[in-house]
Amino acid sequence: MNRHLCLARRPVGKLSGADLTLVETPIPSLEPGEVLIRNTWLSIDPSIRIQLAESTPDGYLPPLQPGDALTGLALGIVVETRNPNFATGDLVSHTLGYREFAIVGPDARTIGGYGAPTRIDPRALPPQWFLGPLGSAGLTAYVGLFEILELTSADTLWVSSAAGAVGLLAAQLAKLRGATVIGSAGSPEKVTFLRDDLGISAFDYHDDPLSESLAGLAPGGIDAYFDNVGGDHLTAALDALCPQGRIALCGAVSEYDGVATAGPPNLFTMVSKGLRMRGFRAGSFTHLQEPMRQEVAGYLADGRLTYRESVFDGIEQASAALVAMLSGETTGKTLCRLRSA
Repeated sequence: MNRHLCLARRPVGKLSGADLTLVETPIPSLEPGEVLIRNTWLSIDPSIRIQLAESTPDGYLPPLQPGDALTGLALGIVVETRNPNFATGDLVSHTLGYREFAIVGPDARTIGGYGAPTRIDPRALPPQWFLGPLGSAGLTAYVGLFEILELTSADTLWVSSAAGAVGLLAAQLAKLRGATVIGSAGSPEKVTFLRDDLGISAFDYHDDPLSESLAGLAPGGIDAYFDNVGGDHLTAALDALCPQGRIALCGAVSEYDGVATAGPPNLFTMVSKGLRMRGFRAGSFTHLQEPMRQEVAGYLADGRLTYRESVFDGIEQASAALVAMLSGETTGKTLCRLRSA
């Protein structure tokens, strides 16, 4: 038997545990080309919240319907195979998370081009790092900084949600490349972590108006903004950016969890300052996966990059993990470790 986390009802406002339910179903026999994977680690990412709404943005994945199983990035061990490309015992990354077992076929879906079934050789590294700093989170941070923003050591960069899975890596990678980095987060504990443990100038966005906090830490303005939040953070960035400034639109977590926000009222600043803003998804840059892994793995090995995880245990805790992450209660990468891990 297999247990899946499914959408029980369409969320109204913020996601709650009652909106999700565990469903048990038999595991069917494999068809040619398929593999059966016992999941060991589930990636808990904010973007799944978008699919729980009645509609999704153009170009994005379709909304889930009540009764549908959630999907997300995952790692697992092949326990049965009818695919010559995978052997029993292989560690495989794929996109059929939020369940204990996954049947992955030759036409397996990706998430925005990322997550095609892939054998992973972790060597001496923790395998779950391939869902975090050496996986989608690391690639997203790397692409946003160096491909979208074209960051240089002369830049002053603001990273929102700088204690989250992507922001934590983006802020540190930028600092390691010599940029001046400002991070924002949503609690005193997270700000203390950014300041004291990572040496990054940081502020709690609850304390003062964003414009005042940014002006205090970057009186000359910012050159680049790595946006994980959207909403009022994007508005503040437009005002704080210097002429010819750049914005990387990575996410808009402020708008995911049932909160309607208006677009920035100051978009003409894009014209008056000659700003550049570009949205991106890591799946369009999979050719940069190996360069990213080499750089990030080196920083992790010599201790120059700090990685944090918030780990929940058991498929029973997957819904709690998702709710906690969306509520800002977790730091770094949020994961669910299954009992078989």
